[in-house]
Amino acid sequence: MYDATHSMLELPHDRRGLIFDCDGTLVDSMPLHVRLWNECLAEYCVELSEDFINTHAGKPTDVIVQIINAQRGLEIDPIAFEREKESRYRELIHEVGPIEPVVAAADHFRWHFPMAVVSGGVRANVEASLRSIDAIDWFQTILTADDPIPPKPAPDLFLTAAERLGVPPENCHVFEDADAGLEAARAAGMTVTDVRDLLVAR
Repeated sequence: MYDATHSMLELPHDRRGLIFDCDGTLVDSMPLHVRLWNECLAEYCVELSEDFINTHAGKPTDVIVQIINAQRGLEIDPIAFEREKESRYRELIHEVGPIEPVVAAADHFRWHFPMAVVSGGVRANVEASLRSIDAIDWFQTILTADDPIPPKPAPDLFLTAAERLGVPPENCHVFEDADAGLEAARAAGMTVTDVRDLLVAR
């Protein structure tokens, strides 16, 4: 059987800091997020396609709502929508669990490297997700959509995380599951692991 955890432990030799996405990387929360997107959009007669979700995964909720408005000629309030969807997520967080190979790798690495979480989710949800897998204390810094920093696919969140870890960007390695996050990490000059490839190969 393919050992995804073992593959995640193989990093470039000069890595000194690690950065993890949260949803879909550490926490198996994407099915719940997709469900809540479509439940909350039902009153607007909108159903998101898999392609749309994959394209915009990793971006903040309010940014995605603005994209939906522009594409479909709607006037959904991004802030009110975000508040509703993300509060419902916290109510249902008992439904999500860890993505075991990634969490196992993070548990191994936390004894060797400073680590950060960089997420497009709101802070309350990211912290709740990390608490749900007993991992919130593993990370020296957590950056979210609530921080006043340009979101993925801009590299700014990753560059800020590296600065807070005290590690040059070129010595950081990122674990991600979304195209926007992979683009942002590479733009920041970091090496990356696309966890989707490893998990599909299990």
